[in-house]
Amino acid sequence: MEKNRFHILVVDDDDKIRDLLKQFLSEKGFIISTANNSIEAKKKIDIFNFNLIILDVMMPGQTGYELTEELKQKKDIPVILLTAKGEVENRIHGLQLGADDYLGKPFDPQELLLRINNIIKNNDNRNLLEVTKIGEAELNLSKMTIKLREKIEKINLSEKNVLMKMLSSPGKIFSRSEIGKISNISKERSIDVMITRLRKKIEANPKNPKFLQTIRGSGYVLWIQ
Repeated sequence: MEKNRFHILVVDDDDKIRDLLKQFLSEKGFIISTANNSIEAKKKIDIFNFNLIILDVMMPGQTGYELTEELKQKKDIPVILLTAKGEVENRIHGLQLGADDYLGKPFDPQELLLRINNIIKNNDNRNLLEVTKIGEAELNLSKMTIKLREKIEKINLSEKNVLMKMLSSPGKIFSRSEIGKISNISKERSIDVMITRLRKKIEANPKNPKFLQTIRGSGYVLWIQ
Protein backbone atom coordinates (compact mmCIF):
# COMPACT_ATOMS: atom_id res chain seq x y z
CA MET A 1 0.00 0.00 0.00
CA GLU A 2 1.30 3.43 -0.95
CA LYS A 3 2.00 5.70 2.00
CA ASN A 4 -0.06 8.53 0.57
CA ARG A 5 -3.12 6.27 0.83
CA PHE A 6 -2.24 5.03 4.35
CA HIS A 7 -4.48 6.78 6.88
CA ILE A 8 -3.30 6.76 10.51
CA LEU A 9 -5.25 7.83 13.60
CA VAL A 10 -3.09 9.11 16.48
CA VAL A 11 -4.90 8.95 19.84
CA ASP A 12 -3.16 10.62 22.78
CA ASP A 13 -4.26 13.10 25.47
CA ASP A 14 -0.84 14.80 25.30
CA ASP A 15 -1.13 17.73 22.85
CA LYS A 16 2.63 17.88 22.25
CA ILE A 17 2.89 14.20 21.31
CA ARG A 18 -0.15 14.42 18.99
CA ASP A 19 1.24 17.48 17.22
CA LEU A 20 4.75 15.98 16.99
CA LEU A 21 3.52 12.72 15.49
CA LYS A 22 1.14 14.47 13.09
CA GLN A 23 3.92 16.69 11.75
CA PHE A 24 6.53 13.91 11.59
CA LEU A 25 4.30 11.28 9.95
CA SER A 26 2.72 13.80 7.56
CA GLU A 27 6.21 14.69 6.34
CA LYS A 28 6.76 10.96 5.70
CA GLY A 29 3.78 10.88 3.36
CA PHE A 30 1.00 9.52 5.58
CA ILE A 31 -2.52 10.89 6.02
CA ILE A 32 -2.86 11.72 9.73
CA SER A 33 -5.95 12.28 11.88
CA THR A 34 -5.82 12.84 15.65
CA ALA A 35 -8.00 12.37 18.71
CA ASN A 36 -7.35 13.31 22.34
CA ASN A 37 -9.41 10.53 23.96
CA SER A 38 -11.27 7.29 23.22
CA ILE A 39 -14.65 8.98 22.72
CA GLU A 40 -13.30 11.26 19.99
CA ALA A 41 -11.33 8.35 18.49
CA LYS A 42 -14.45 6.16 18.18
CA LYS A 43 -16.38 8.97 16.47
CA LYS A 44 -13.64 9.26 13.83
CA ILE A 45 -13.31 5.48 13.46
CA ASP A 46 -17.03 5.36 12.62
CA ILE A 47 -16.49 7.92 9.85
CA PHE A 48 -13.10 7.05 8.34
CA ASN A 49 -11.47 3.79 7.26
CA PHE A 50 -8.16 3.94 9.10
CA ASN A 51 -5.26 1.64 8.15
CA LEU A 52 -3.55 1.95 11.53
CA ILE A 53 -4.19 3.38 15.01
CA ILE A 54 -1.38 4.69 17.24
CA LEU A 55 -2.92 4.59 20.69
CA ASP A 56 -1.79 5.91 24.06
CA VAL A 57 -2.53 3.51 26.92
CA MET A 58 -2.85 5.93 29.86
CA MET A 59 -5.71 8.28 28.96
CA PRO A 60 -8.51 9.66 31.12
CA GLY A 61 -11.78 7.81 30.72
CA GLN A 62 -11.48 4.67 28.59
CA THR A 63 -7.85 3.53 28.50
CA GLY A 64 -5.93 2.45 25.43
CA TYR A 65 -6.10 -1.15 26.63
CA GLU A 66 -9.89 -0.99 26.89
CA LEU A 67 -10.26 0.70 23.51
CA THR A 68 -7.96 -1.87 21.89
CA GLU A 69 -10.06 -4.73 23.26
CA GLU A 70 -13.27 -3.09 22.05
CA LEU A 71 -11.91 -2.33 18.58
CA LYS A 72 -10.47 -5.79 18.00
CA GLN A 73 -13.94 -7.28 18.59
CA LYS A 74 -15.38 -5.18 15.74
CA LYS A 75 -12.64 -4.26 13.26
CA ASP A 76 -9.38 -5.64 11.99
CA ILE A 77 -7.36 -2.42 12.30
CA PRO A 78 -3.69 -2.72 13.32
CA VAL A 79 -2.93 -1.00 16.65
CA ILE A 80 0.40 0.26 18.03
CA LEU A 81 0.21 1.01 21.76
CA LEU A 82 2.20 3.86 23.31
CA THR A 83 2.79 3.93 27.04
CA ALA A 84 5.13 5.19 29.74
CA LYS A 85 4.86 1.76 31.30
CA GLY A 86 7.61 -0.38 29.83
CA GLU A 87 7.35 -3.45 32.03
CA VAL A 88 7.11 -6.83 30.33
CA GLU A 89 3.73 -7.65 31.88
CA ASN A 90 2.20 -4.47 30.44
CA ARG A 91 3.53 -5.24 26.97
CA ILE A 92 2.17 -8.79 27.20
CA HIS A 93 -1.21 -7.49 28.37
CA GLY A 94 -1.47 -5.17 25.38
CA LEU A 95 -0.54 -7.91 22.93
CA GLN A 96 -3.00 -10.32 24.54
CA LEU A 97 -5.77 -7.80 23.91
CA GLY A 98 -4.89 -7.82 20.21
CA ALA A 99 -2.42 -4.95 19.81
CA ASP A 100 -0.07 -5.47 16.87
CA ASP A 101 2.93 -3.70 18.40
CA TYR A 102 4.01 -1.82 21.50
CA LEU A 103 6.32 1.14 22.04
CA GLY A 104 7.32 2.59 25.40
CA LYS A 105 7.62 6.32 26.06
CA PRO A 106 9.83 8.18 25.53
CA PHE A 107 10.48 6.87 22.02
CA ASP A 108 12.37 7.89 18.90
CA PRO A 109 9.95 8.79 16.06
CA GLN A 110 12.25 6.90 13.67
CA GLU A 111 11.64 3.71 15.63
CA LEU A 112 7.89 4.28 15.41
CA LEU A 113 8.27 4.78 11.65
CA LEU A 114 10.08 1.43 11.35
CA ARG A 115 7.28 -0.29 13.25
CA ILE A 116 4.65 1.34 11.02
CA ASN A 117 6.51 0.23 7.89
CA ASN A 118 6.68 -3.33 9.23
CA ILE A 119 2.92 -3.33 9.70
CA ILE A 120 2.43 -1.98 6.16
CA LYS A 121 4.66 -4.75 4.79
CA ASN A 122 2.90 -7.44 6.81
CA ASN A 123 -0.51 -6.19 5.71
CA ASP A 124 0.57 -6.09 2.08
CA ASN A 125 1.79 -9.67 2.36
CA ARG A 126 -1.44 -10.68 4.08
CA ASN A 127 -3.46 -9.09 1.26
CA LEU A 128 -1.41 -10.97 -1.29
CA LEU A 129 -2.42 -14.24 0.37
CA GLU A 130 -6.01 -13.56 -0.66
CA VAL A 131 -7.19 -14.20 -4.22
CA THR A 132 -5.13 -12.11 -6.66
CA LYS A 133 -5.81 -11.88 -10.38
CA ILE A 134 -3.16 -11.84 -13.09
CA GLY A 135 -5.00 -11.65 -16.38
CA GLU A 136 -7.37 -14.61 -16.45
CA ALA A 137 -5.51 -16.46 -13.69
CA GLU A 138 -6.74 -16.39 -10.08
CA LEU A 139 -3.95 -16.87 -7.53
CA ASN A 140 -4.76 -18.00 -4.02
CA LEU A 141 -1.38 -18.01 -2.32
CA SER A 142 -2.91 -18.96 1.01
CA LYS A 143 -4.20 -22.22 -0.48
CA MET A 144 -1.21 -22.33 -2.87
CA THR A 145 -3.36 -22.73 -5.97
CA ILE A 146 -3.73 -21.03 -9.36
CA LYS A 147 -6.99 -21.27 -11.27
CA LEU A 148 -6.91 -20.65 -15.03
CA ARG A 149 -9.93 -21.35 -17.23
CA GLU A 150 -11.55 -23.66 -14.65
CA LYS A 151 -8.34 -25.65 -14.26
CA ILE A 152 -6.78 -25.52 -10.79
CA GLU A 153 -3.04 -26.11 -10.38
CA LYS A 154 -1.05 -26.44 -7.15
CA ILE A 155 2.14 -24.45 -6.57
CA ASN A 156 5.02 -25.36 -4.28
CA LEU A 157 6.61 -23.20 -1.59
CA SER A 158 9.41 -21.94 -3.86
CA GLU A 159 6.87 -20.82 -6.47
CA LYS A 160 4.71 -19.17 -3.79
CA ASN A 161 7.65 -17.20 -2.36
CA VAL A 162 8.69 -15.99 -5.82
CA LEU A 163 5.14 -14.94 -6.71
CA MET A 164 4.69 -13.06 -3.44
CA LYS A 165 7.91 -11.15 -3.97
CA MET A 166 7.13 -10.32 -7.59
CA LEU A 167 3.51 -9.38 -6.84
CA SER A 168 4.72 -6.93 -4.20
CA SER A 169 6.93 -5.21 -6.82
CA PRO A 170 5.18 -5.44 -10.22
CA GLY A 171 7.35 -4.18 -13.06
CA LYS A 172 10.58 -4.78 -11.16
CA ILE A 173 13.18 -6.94 -12.91
CA PHE A 174 14.39 -9.80 -10.73
CA SER A 175 17.75 -11.32 -11.65
CA ARG A 176 18.21 -15.09 -11.56
CA SER A 177 20.40 -14.57 -8.52
CA GLU A 178 17.61 -12.74 -6.68
CA ILE A 179 15.05 -15.37 -7.63
CA GLY A 180 17.48 -18.06 -6.49
CA LYS A 181 17.71 -16.48 -3.04
CA ILE A 182 13.93 -16.07 -2.78
CA SER A 183 13.19 -19.63 -3.90
CA ASN A 184 16.24 -21.26 -2.30
CA ILE A 185 17.20 -22.69 -5.70
CA SER A 186 20.87 -22.44 -6.65
CA LYS A 187 21.05 -23.68 -10.26
CA GLU A 188 20.11 -21.18 -12.96
CA ARG A 189 18.66 -23.96 -15.10
CA SER A 190 16.34 -24.98 -12.24
CA ILE A 191 15.22 -21.36 -11.86
CA ASP A 192 14.35 -21.21 -15.57
CA VAL A 193 12.40 -24.46 -15.26
CA MET A 194 10.42 -23.03 -12.31
CA ILE A 195 9.55 -19.89 -14.28
CA THR A 196 8.42 -22.06 -17.20
CA ARG A 197 6.18 -24.03 -14.81
CA LEU A 198 4.66 -20.84 -13.44
CA ARG A 199 3.97 -19.53 -16.94
CA LYS A 200 2.01 -22.67 -17.77
CA LYS A 201 -0.14 -22.03 -14.69
CA ILE A 202 -0.58 -18.26 -15.18
CA GLU A 203 -0.40 -17.49 -18.88
CA ALA A 204 -3.15 -18.14 -21.42
CA ASN A 205 -0.33 -18.58 -23.96
CA PRO A 206 2.82 -19.69 -22.06
CA LYS A 207 4.98 -19.63 -25.21
CA ASN A 208 4.14 -15.96 -25.70
CA PRO A 209 3.89 -14.73 -22.08
CA LYS A 210 2.05 -11.50 -21.42
CA PHE A 211 2.65 -11.19 -17.69
CA LEU A 212 5.67 -13.22 -16.54
CA GLN A 213 8.26 -12.09 -19.05
CA THR A 214 11.96 -12.65 -19.67
CA ILE A 215 14.17 -9.56 -19.86
CA ARG A 216 17.11 -10.75 -21.91
CA GLY A 217 20.39 -10.47 -20.04
CA SER A 218 18.68 -9.20 -16.87
CA GLY A 219 16.17 -11.73 -15.51
CA TYR A 220 12.40 -11.86 -15.16
CA VAL A 221 9.59 -9.37 -14.56
CA LEU A 222 5.93 -9.72 -13.60
CA TRP A 223 3.41 -7.32 -15.07
CA ILE A 224 -0.07 -7.09 -13.58
CA GLN A 225 -2.97 -6.04 -15.82
